[in-house]
Amino acid sequence: MPINSRGISIERDERVAYLILDRPPANAYTLDLLASLHEAVVTLEHDDSVRVVVVKSGSEKFFCAGADIAVFSENSTDENQHMVVQAKVTSAAIESSSKLYIAAIAGHALGGGLELAMACDLRVAKEGSYALGLPEIKLGLIPGNGGTQRFLRLVGYATAMQYLCAGDTFSVEQAHTWGLVNQLFPKSEFERLCKAFARKYTELPPLALAATKRVLQGSTGLPFAQGLALEKRECDALYDTADAKEGFHAFIEKRAPIFQGR
Repeated sequence: MPINSRGISIERDERVAYLILDRPPANAYTLDLLASLHEAVVTLEHDDSVRVVVVKSGSEKFFCAGADIAVFSENSTDENQHMVVQAKVTSAAIESSSKLYIAAIAGHALGGGLELAMACDLRVAKEGSYALGLPEIKLGLIPGNGGTQRFLRLVGYATAMQYLCAGDTFSVEQAHTWGLVNQLFPKSEFERLCKAFARKYTELPPLALAATKRVLQGSTGLPFAQGLALEKRECDALYDTADAKEGFHAFIEKRAPIFQGR
């Protein structure tokens, strides 16, 4: 999928797909951009050659600035709510995907931009002086695309309360300390290390990877016993897969396994 007027493109590198946000200058999203993003996520979900999707930016300064405030301020309430619904649908598609989604953050990620990154399974970031945050309260609003809930789960109650109520931004180093960012890479090696990080997950069994996502997402907030029951169901379903047999044979034969997603 080439770069187009809707601000989304897809590039492939073996089993990794790079989903690129490219709406200069800040990747601020509109309804059209969100619809294009959702279309790309659905396309990749049906592409068996892809195992990992990296969401990144075509901009050097911004990952994503969230909603285009100029557009948002001119819209009717119904139009803005429609855009928020599309953002939620897109985030849900990412979260429920059988692929592993990695947000590669190398510039400002604010509001809906940070919400998009938090909807991904993992986040890597480049060292730098750019800002992250959920400043919606300064517009008289609160995050509307899962920002309160995902931020709370990733950083904890006290930090979430402080930053959501103040709308203050924070550094990528702080985000890494909190666990919001999984890996923080040096500027000079960001692209190389990001690619290596993504490729590592392409070597894993796709069915087990998808099952791991479902267990971790599905057990959030469940009583421990129910979480264990969910784990058992997902684990039991993997025993007779070709990938499980390959994993056991490869271990016994002391070789690297070749997983096919079957």
